[in-house]
Amino acid sequence: MYEKLGSYYRTKRLPNIWCPGCGNGIILNHFVEAFDKLGLDRDKTVVVSGIGCSSRAPLYLDFDTLHTTHGRAISYATGIKMSRPDLNVIVMTGDGDCSAIGGNHLIHAARRNIDLTVLCFNNNNYGMTNGQYSPTTPLGFQSSTSLYGLIERPFDLCDLVKGAGGSYVGRTTTYHTTMIANMITSGLKNKGFSFLDVITQCPTYFGRKNKLGSPVAMMKWIRDSSITIKEASALPPEEIAGKFVIGEFVNKPSAEYTDEYGKLITRLNTRAEVSECRSTS
Repeated sequence: MYEKLGSYYRTKRLPNIWCPGCGNGIILNHFVEAFDKLGLDRDKTVVVSGIGCSSRAPLYLDFDTLHTTHGRAISYATGIKMSRPDLNVIVMTGDGDCSAIGGNHLIHAARRNIDLTVLCFNNNNYGMTNGQYSPTTPLGFQSSTSLYGLIERPFDLCDLVKGAGGSYVGRTTTYHTTMIANMITSGLKNKGFSFLDVITQCPTYFGRKNKLGSPVAMMKWIRDSSITIKEASALPPEEIAGKFVIGEFVNKPSAEYTDEYGKLITRLNTRAEVSECRSTS
């Protein structure tokens, strides 16, 4: 099994650049597991990323990959999907990359329900540039730009994408490894905009700034800070505050943008042909 999954990697680029204990490799490996499980064609797949620790992930994959500019991964991916609707287009991004400078691209790709699968490696800070706070940094937590505790309320990215119209939305963590592979599988199967928020540990910055201990201790903190959707539904809001609510929030296939665009082009071409016939008769 490991030998088979290993064939998906550009082994000459290994070892990776990630810090010891970083959870990005866990997410990447379970993406490969899900991709293999579905039997998808690498030659019909493009993996796109922006800038950040997470955005280095596609460089280790033996796929057609595109490493783009900060916050623009989803817009590049949209262009690829519009020009080649037959391709599987996957975005690997971080919480800062997709929800700060890339926030509008995230909202509107979800609103259009374009067939992209977006994996957000959410480490709750800007890990590549010394640990500044991001739109998902929890309230009260420290970062290199919130030394006395963050006073800005964080985004719940799953609520954001759900509200914008994404047809598959889920959240899991690097502790809940089986759930990662299962949710990525569901996201890849969905014909529409799929968003998976994966809470992952950043021991070098987020963990150190907040005295969360070793990478193993951070994973235990993530485990203890997580609560399922079913459990959350039975609790008052004050008991859910500060928790990572995990599970499937949306799994509701609906009309996909490139399909609808193709139908529009067909209608317009048919109308033009009819008009031409009438004008020459």
